Amino acid sequence: MDSLYHKLMSSTRGGPSMEDLLESVMFDILSRLPVKTIIHCRCVCKKWRNLVSDSYFIDLHLSRSPAGLMFHHNSEKYRPSGYYEPGILKWVLIEDEPNRHHLRHDPVMNLDLNLAATFQNSQMRLVGSVNGLLCLWQFGRFHDNTYICNPITREYMTLPRQQYYRKGYAIIVYGFGVGLRTKEYKVIRTFQGDIPPNPSSTSRPSFLEAEVYTLGTSLWRSLGRVPYWLEGWDGPFLNGRAHWIVCDKDSPEKICTFDFDDEKFELLPSPPFEVTNDEHQMHYQSLGVLKGCLCASDIYGSHFTIWVMKEYGVKKSWRREVVIKEIIGPIPQSEIWDYTTVLECLKDGTVLMLTGEDSLMAYCTLRKTVEDTGLFDRHVTGMTYRPSFLKLQDFPSERVDVF
Repeated sequence: MDSLYHKLMSSTRGGPSMEDLLESVMFDILSRLPVKTIIHCRCVCKKWRNLVSDSYFIDLHLSRSPAGLMFHHNSEKYRPSGYYEPGILKWVLIEDEPNRHHLRHDPVMNLDLNLAATFQNSQMRLVGSVNGLLCLWQFGRFHDNTYICNPITREYMTLPRQQYYRKGYAIIVYGFGVGLRTKEYKVIRTFQGDIPPNPSSTSRPSFLEAEVYTLGTSLWRSLGRVPYWLEGWDGPFLNGRAHWIVCDKDSPEKICTFDFDDEKFELLPSPPFEVTNDEHQMHYQSLGVLKGCLCASDIYGSHFTIWVMKEYGVKKSWRREVVIKEIIGPIPQSEIWDYTTVLECLKDGTVLMLTGEDSLMAYCTLRKTVEDTGLFDRHVTGMTYRPSFLKLQDFPSERVDVF
């Protein structure tokens, strides 16, 4: 179906028809409904199904899409028999008001990855989220595959085998995003390792290469050498770029970006992280996006600082948003900060974060207390997520499967 815009502009009588106006009202009403209700409406009749599949509706709904989180949950990371489970994708809707908030998880909206034969008996990791699309990495002794999935439409596509598949021991770092100018969705991954493999090495990898995939092209392209040693599994997306922490000690800045339009790696001004001289003292840094701004978490010993870049790319705009030196509550502080990742900051100041114990915690900045949200048992990873009805069939040359 053509977009509503083209229908209105092509009217031969100088104005929209009554049918077009009624359709416009339907677009507006449907785009404001809960996602689950829209899915039900799509099953009512062919007319409504076409409306929900229209590109105008998809863009309109995405502009109004509610804030949320997507979690990849494994009840058991592995079993003694060596049998792996791919896990379940669980969407959490954030209902955020100035004086109260609620995290709503509807089990009906879960997506069990084990339903697809491709994922069975394998390990999966969530490595990217953009405009309702998820990037999944299937890894392990016999696997190194990348998938793009829309958990709302229940579609997924399998990307071709990567260039550096099983070339040697390596740490794979992912990024997933869309160009601001080209509007092209791309997957970037760096291959950081040693040739020949040296798993025990803690020094800078001797082999740092990158490859990129543009959805709809059926081809991975080599980008050659990566100038920086990157940390983490994935890089949060913001302003057309993926972002990672830089491991190189001599780097003038500690944040590296990848521009999905220009396909270049560049340093970004970083906040004044704590300088550590004690090798035995835990120091962990991670990146995220809070309220449309890049944020950096700096954990040093028992201190936890959240920095926010108020004006993107401007070093002087970094501000200490949250400083935590002590916690009131029954949870030992040492168990909370170990590899903690900030996910979202709510209107009342509550900070949602995933801890090293793989639990979703909520920190109240006023009471200085940490509470376990109790949504899931352990073994979860997650990131911010905005649901959409973006169709994978819109990408040419890609094979699309349905759960």
